Amino acid sequence: MIYNKKVMDHFMNPRNVGEIENADGVGEVGNIRCGDIMRISIRVRDNVIEDIKFKTFGCGSAVASSSIATEMIKGKTVEEALQVTNKDVLEELGGLPAVKVHCSVLAEQALKAAVLDYANKNGKYYKELEGFSPDEEHPHDEEECD
Repeated sequence: MIYNKKVMDHFMNPRNVGEIENADGVGEVGNIRCGDIMRISIRVRDNVIEDIKFKTFGCGSAVASSSIATEMIKGKTVEEALQVTNKDVLEELGGLPAVKVHCSVLAEQALKAAVLDYANKNGKYYKELEGFSPDEEHPHDEEECD
């Protein structure tokens, strides 16, 4: 499998790794059978995601997707952050091998799960989260797991 320089950089030197103590929202998503598990924690101040950290158990594509997603989201309003899709993550990374695209979906879903946690704790509503369930496994075929 061939990875571009940007993916390798974010895998070898991931940004925003860790957990935020007393986070305003925490989201964890993944597929236990595949092994990709992503946890994102956020700190929100005045409706802006002031800080974001991640912990990812998975392949290099999952780590790189997490890393770049946190860079893209930090400093955005909650609503702006919810507009970031897996396609945006893929574009920012310069692409991933087809069998690893599901890793970018994890980044989008982990963010949504963290914002949902924040919203539930603070009595907030975001239209972008309608129908979203963090408990659903992200879609991909088992043969993509390695």
